[in-house]
Amino acid sequence: MSDIYESAATSLGLFSSPCLTKVELRVVCKGISDRDALSKPDPCVVIKMQSHGQWLEVDRTEVIRSCINPTFSKVFTLDYYFEEVQRLRFELYDMNSSHNGMREIDCLGAMECTLGQIVSQRKLCRALLKQSNTVGKSMITITAEELTGNDDYVELSFSARKLDDKDFFSKSDPFLEIYRVNDDGTQQLVYRTETVMNNLNPVWKTFKTSLNCLCSGDHERILKCTVWDWDSNGKHDFIGEFEATFKEMRGAIDGKQVQWECINPKYKVKKKNYRNSGIVILNQCKIIKMHSFLDYIMGGCQIQFTVAIDFTASNGDPRNSCSLHYIHPYQPNEYLKALVAVGEICQDYDSDKMFPAFGFGARIPSDFKVSHDFAINFNEDNPECAGIQGVVEAYQNCLPKIQLYGPTNIAPIIQKVANSASEEVHTREAMQYFILLILTDGVITDMADTREAIVHASHLPMSIIIVGVGNADFTDMQTLDGDDGILRSPKGEPVLRDIVQFVPFRNFKHASPAALAKTVLAEVPNQVVDYYNSKGIKPKVPSEFEAPRTFGH
Repeated sequence: MSDIYESAATSLGLFSSPCLTKVELRVVCKGISDRDALSKPDPCVVIKMQSHGQWLEVDRTEVIRSCINPTFSKVFTLDYYFEEVQRLRFELYDMNSSHNGMREIDCLGAMECTLGQIVSQRKLCRALLKQSNTVGKSMITITAEELTGNDDYVELSFSARKLDDKDFFSKSDPFLEIYRVNDDGTQQLVYRTETVMNNLNPVWKTFKTSLNCLCSGDHERILKCTVWDWDSNGKHDFIGEFEATFKEMRGAIDGKQVQWECINPKYKVKKKNYRNSGIVILNQCKIIKMHSFLDYIMGGCQIQFTVAIDFTASNGDPRNSCSLHYIHPYQPNEYLKALVAVGEICQDYDSDKMFPAFGFGARIPSDFKVSHDFAINFNEDNPECAGIQGVVEAYQNCLPKIQLYGPTNIAPIIQKVANSASEEVHTREAMQYFILLILTDGVITDMADTREAIVHASHLPMSIIIVGVGNADFTDMQTLDGDDGILRSPKGEPVLRDIVQFVPFRNFKHASPAALAKTVLAEVPNQVVDYYNSKGIKPKVPSEFEAPRTFGH
């Protein structure tokens, strides 16, 4: 590993931010060697997380007596953040000792990885390293599963018949209200239908609400439903009410009707022959599964990470220490810091760890013509580099061989990645999502073409991250980020979805690179989900893609 790569990588740390989701980890070990010839080990696994360079214990499994192939019942629950590197360490101990403490000599092996690696593999199998850093015979398998919330939606279609008539000169104008009864007995309005005028047999419009909102995910929670006769003065007349549960409503999933008698308690007491004040009917109940980012990642979706680096003359002569491309022997420049910060996250979600890396705005050998999408390893047939370290090395090797020039055109590189992403569209599967990281020192000169390229890319499984390096005025670049309004092509066509995130590196100059990664990548999970949901593409279930890969350490 190069010094510069290591210098930038080790500065990545943990930051608190809103949790994307929770992940459950389960641990299995195989082939634990016996330390004592007279008895089998009593294994226990401790999980630690790195914070500010230190390993802190998060939790530990139970101890399983006399077992060399333990399957632990303890489930670790961790907060998961896509935009952060969450380094984990699993330590296997033999607890077969006279005291409850853990001595260093009792450690049978350890394995380090990131939570992102476990999540992307769904099942990560590795050899445990002994204290001498040699690979032992013991294996550890970590299985990840998203702790699902109540984020599914339900679509409901209600109607009624023979409602009581509350108006003298016309028929009732009914509307329906549904309240969730909370644990403390209070009621929370979930939905109020529109009013159907002058109709005792109303058919209300189909509506959609989350299961969390409807019943807090509890299918047997009481729902209080009330039918009113609308009055223009706001003093609506009570027609009747009934109680239901989502469990009852699910009876309408197969196209069957579920119905309830609408009861007016006062009438029920006063009128001997009172039956009801009408019938409310649920004609349709449809559960809409809202897939999460982890559903797609665990279903085998790979993040295809591509980097594009600005080699225009405005960066300054790389041999000069004032240049943005100056290679200091120990201190990484801003290009390298941004590359490593973002690449460290993305590489955990790409199984082959091979990353295409391009440059733009330079004259390149052998004819020294200006190129805006050249491979920085100078292999146009295979522009991929082995890992983020490989990109760093290709970048360093490239600098002395090119002539920094101009102009700053980024549309060609966006189009190049978009061509790859467009091939994925035809598969109608969630298997590859493309992230293009563009590192540039100045305002782009092909703004019209870039806007056109971004609008086109917004229809594809693709996100674009632009990091502005140096002290240039990046005001015009903010227009590419949809936060200030909808980006449009020169012809006026709007982007289908917001796929661009722009940040100036100078805002993070005195912060850890992890802060930069966190900012630019925080929107990616939603962008992935929005794309596939908009196309109606469901994540693959684990059995539909290749079996989990086994890695040596």
